Amino acid sequence: MTTPEIRTDLTDGVLTITLARPDKKNALTNQMYGTLADTIERAEHDRNIRVLLVQGDGDMFTAGNDVSEFAAIAAGKGPAERHVHRFLHALAKATVPIVAAVHGKAVGVGTTMLLHCDYVLLAQDAQLITPFVNLALVPEAASSYLMPLCIGHARAFEMFAMGEPLDAQTAVAWGIANRVCNNDQLRAEARRMAERIAAKPPGSLSAMKALMRKAEALVAQMDSESAKFQERLTSAEAREAFAAFAEKRKPDFSKVTQQ
Repeated sequence: MTTPEIRTDLTDGVLTITLARPDKKNALTNQMYGTLADTIERAEHDRNIRVLLVQGDGDMFTAGNDVSEFAAIAAGKGPAERHVHRFLHALAKATVPIVAAVHGKAVGVGTTMLLHCDYVLLAQDAQLITPFVNLALVPEAASSYLMPLCIGHARAFEMFAMGEPLDAQTAVAWGIANRVCNNDQLRAEARRMAERIAAKPPGSLSAMKALMRKAEALVAQMDSESAKFQERLTSAEAREAFAAFAEKRKPDFSKVTQQ
């Protein structure tokens, strides 16, 4: 599966993956998820690929999942296969090191996918946002397990329940990212780090990463989240949240029957 909204370039062992839908704030569509899944799966079997480097075009990393597709699913008009599941499973099972270069907003999966990256570099203007509850949904990408493990329950609950932006310096202090750099240096610094990692013995790196992560447990958590996520997508709360988003108004959950 290919789409022009995902660009790839393999140079010196580093496969750069660029989210290239800047006119839509790099919001991820079902087809984009499919291409991302195929690319990560390919990297697991291609010895020429030693490191994956993920970045975004335009003024932000990604706005997360295309909300119009969420709304279609809530209305019973979603795609036959949601490739996001393949993408998340590929992230969980990946043994190739992943570097992320994040600028501007990283919304929803744009933040939770960072928990599966091995080196995260943030630009000074980066903001991590997890608005799942605001959309009447639940966290995904095994983040309901990984985020509390990374930053503690209290902070993770605040991030998920409030959905407020987390600035770059705080994200580094909490351990979600490695370091912050100037916006104009982000891609060069991320490339430099990716090349340093690519120069290491790949077998050792992959073995180390596999030991550090319990892929089967992460996939199981993702599947549990996905079942609840799908349930929430078709809830009355979600329909109100998506209608409010489309109408550019504040959602009113006070009259929605709890599900």
